[in-house]
Amino acid sequence: MKIRHNKKRNTAFVFESLIKEITISILKEDKERKDKAISLVRKHFKAGSVLHQHLQCYRSLYENQNLTKEICEKILKEAKLSTRTIDTEGLFKSQTDLINDVNKELEPSVFNNFVPNYKTLATIDQIFSTKLSPKNAVILESQVIHNMMKNPNNKESLDPVDSLVVTSFASKFNSKYDEFLLENQKDLLNHYISSFTDNALGLKMFLNDEIGRLKDRLQEALTVDEIKNDAEMVQKTKKVFEKLQEFKNSGIHESVVLAVLRTQQLEQEIFDNDN
Repeated sequence: MKIRHNKKRNTAFVFESLIKEITISILKEDKERKDKAISLVRKHFKAGSVLHQHLQCYRSLYENQNLTKEICEKILKEAKLSTRTIDTEGLFKSQTDLINDVNKELEPSVFNNFVPNYKTLATIDQIFSTKLSPKNAVILESQVIHNMMKNPNNKESLDPVDSLVVTSFASKFNSKYDEFLLENQKDLLNHYISSFTDNALGLKMFLNDEIGRLKDRLQEALTVDEIKNDAEMVQKTKKVFEKLQEFKNSGIHESVVLAVLRTQQLEQEIFDNDN
C-alpha cells in the first residue's frame, strides 16, 4: 500500500532531520550551523509546546521496541487519543513556523536529510490522520505494532526509501564521517543531541557509565606492552585518566562530550588496532 504524505508536516520527521543536521554539523565542526539547528530544536520542541506534545505521540510508537503485543496495542491506542486532544489549528501554525524557520535559518535541504526510520515515521503520520479507511488503518497499525515488538539488538537492513531522499542525502553528506564513527561514539552523540529536549537526563546517565568504563579501559591500557614500556605514553595515558576523573565534579558541556569522543577513539586505537 503506497501512501504519499507531506514530510514537512510530519513533526517527527522534521525533528529527526534537525537532529541529523546537528550531528553532521558536530562532525564537520561547523559550530555556527550546529548552534542554529540546536536553537530551532529548543525553540519549537520545548516542553509544553504543541510540537513537543505531538512529537511525544510519535516517539511513543517508534522508540518502543521488544514489547509484548498487548502493551504495543495499548500504547498505540493512547497515542492516537493524545493526538486528538491537540489543537489542529495550533499544530498547523506551529508546523508552518518551524518550516519557515528551517528555510530561513538553515536551508530547505534539511528536509532532504536521510532519516533511517523514514518509512516508519510516514506510517505513523498516516495512522494519526483521520482520512484513512478502516482497512488501511488496521494494516498500517499492524505494521507499527510489528516494529514495536522487534528486538532492537537484531540489526536488519534498512527498507528502501524514496530515492530522491537517499540521492539528496548522499550528495550533501560526507560519508566518511558515518563510516568511521564508532558505535559508542554514535551512542554518545545521540544522547548529546537528545539532551536538548530532556534536560540532559539521559546524557548524564550515559556519561556516568561511559566515563567509568573508559577509566577502567585506560587502567588496562597501562598493561599494554606498547604503552607500559614507553614512559611518555604512560604519562599521557595517566593524564587522560586524570582528565576524565575531573569531569566527575564538572557540569555537562560540549568540551566534556568532545573529550569523551576522543577518548573513545583512543581506546579503539589501543585495543582494536594494536597501535
